[in-house]
Amino acid sequence: MTAPPPDDCLARNDWICGEYLSTRRQILLDAVGQHLQLTAISVALGLVVAVPLALLARRRRWTAGPVLGITTVLYTIPSLAMFSLLLPVYGLSATLVVVGLALYSLTLLVRNILAGLDGVPAEATEAARGMGYGPMRQLLTVELPLALPAAMAGLRIATVSAVALTTVGAIVGYGGLGNLIYAGMNSFFKAQVLTASVLCVIIAVVLDLLLLGAERLLTPWRRAGRRTRVRARAGAGAKRPVTAGRRP
Repeated sequence: MTAPPPDDCLARNDWICGEYLSTRRQILLDAVGQHLQLTAISVALGLVVAVPLALLARRRRWTAGPVLGITTVLYTIPSLAMFSLLLPVYGLSATLVVVGLALYSLTLLVRNILAGLDGVPAEATEAARGMGYGPMRQLLTVELPLALPAAMAGLRIATVSAVALTTVGAIVGYGGLGNLIYAGMNSFFKAQVLTASVLCVIIAVVLDLLLLGAERLLTPWRRAGRRTRVRARAGAGAKRPVTAGRRP
């Protein structure tokens, strides 16, 4: 039995293998595309459901307990059990994975949106009512923008969680990079397992940074407020009396 050539990392089954990247490029691109698609659709669906639930919980306080309780219970269900419960409804399809991930995102999104709305200063809402704003205009132009930082924090966590949980969709054949991870683990294909895992981490980090950038673009008043506080502290330091030479 002859040994593999020294430069043949695939034959040696190395963890890090450039030849794997070059020979499986299209497979990796397809897996990344499916992973991004499943993540984006599931988080968007969760957001569409979470916003009305948070608004309902804020407007009718007696519903806050049931809404938060149900979404929390959904989050505690193991992913395999969740997909098994949804299987009779959606079958072995991408919709099964999307709905499962959307249900998992609800507890993070609803809680953060509701916390953001509850954190809106009363002075802001009173000023809006004093200017003649109706409930809908006040919500869209005052309350939701001020609640955006907390809501975006929940969206970032939900997105990163969805990137990780999408890999579990490999059990029904729709797991994006999870398909490669599970196949690589079954065949002990080291380069495939490591490459797909690293790509999952990269996707999570990139999406988190993109959402962080979007938050900063959508909340310019926070940057202005930080600059004002920095100038105020600098001015206070400059006006502080010099006490050198004095004993305490």
